[in-house]
Amino acid sequence: MKLLLAEDEKDLSKALTAVLTHTGYSVDAAFDGVEALEFLEKNDYDAIIMDIMMPRMDGIEALKKIRESGDFTPVLLLTAKAEIDDRVTGLDAGADDYLTKPFAIKELIARVNSMTRRNDSYAPKNLRVGSVTLDTEKQEVTSENSISLAQKETKLLEYFMINPGKELTTERIFEHVWKGDEGVSHDVVWMYVSFVRSKLQAINADIEITGERNGSYSLTLI
Repeated sequence: MKLLLAEDEKDLSKALTAVLTHTGYSVDAAFDGVEALEFLEKNDYDAIIMDIMMPRMDGIEALKKIRESGDFTPVLLLTAKAEIDDRVTGLDAGADDYLTKPFAIKELIARVNSMTRRNDSYAPKNLRVGSVTLDTEKQEVTSENSISLAQKETKLLEYFMINPGKELTTERIFEHVWKGDEGVSHDVVWMYVSFVRSKLQAINADIEITGERNGSYSLTLI
């Protein structure tokens, strides 16, 4: 599981990164809102932990831009302020949870664990990139015409459409689509990417999945 931590207090950032890494997460650390957005342009995350009070761009403004871009990654906001108005502002901007400083590390970990377990529930049921629409409930992808998808094909295409333009490693894709499946190797990623590519071609989609076996893949406009 991969987290983005946006916290300008470097000692706190270092401590949180150490604890979260020890818990089993991979953590990228940003120190202001602008840097956080730069990380998000290139990488996908299972959850974001973001302080409200940061230089260059505060957490609320960064969060608004994240949601405006169509990114539905769950976000936990941190702040030293305890006023109700700040909590409401954060939640209205698109935050999924809220934690006031000082906080117990165990509570932070529990909330992050909860968000990452429920990651799929944050994504919309209908996704659109270019001319292509994916209905995850009907398991159907549409462009000039429509075609049905198998369950794993739907989850795979959903993951790509939530993260258009980003480089997604074979390992990250496997973790998201086949997490918990026993006896399955990473080779299944290439096989299902091939299946989805064929179905995108069948509907004359204006998007494609680029990348090679055992490497990184990206969903791009043609």
